[in-house]
Amino acid sequence: MPPEHDDFRILMLEPVGELISTPEQTSDLIGNAWSDGAQLIVVPVSRLDPSFFDLKSGFAGEFTQKLVNYRLHVVVLGDLDAVTASTGPFADWVWESNRSDHVWFVADIAELEQRLAERSAR
Repeated sequence: MPPEHDDFRILMLEPVGELISTPEQTSDLIGNAWSDGAQLIVVPVSRLDPSFFDLKSGFAGEFTQKLVNYRLHVVVLGDLDAVTASTGPFADWVWESNRSDHVWFVADIAELEQRLAERSAR
């Protein structure tokens, strides 16, 4: 995926690396996006701490809300079938988030590119 798509500069995290699990790491991610001039952050599922997928932990809401508060868009990239099949609330949140313009859950790069193209066409 190119580092830009129309009006969005994209910061794409590598699939292998330290898990994002704390508010401090979320702040670091925001700083990295700002220093790169990015408005969209793509986070592979493999980079998120398992607590992200348990809505009771509060981490998913805290993580996404902090990014949105800083006017950043976030995409969680990867297969979530196992998680959404095992927990109704998380599946509901994914569905609701994908209806918005700030937080998306997509299976792969092709789906992300399609979502970005649809957004650009508006």
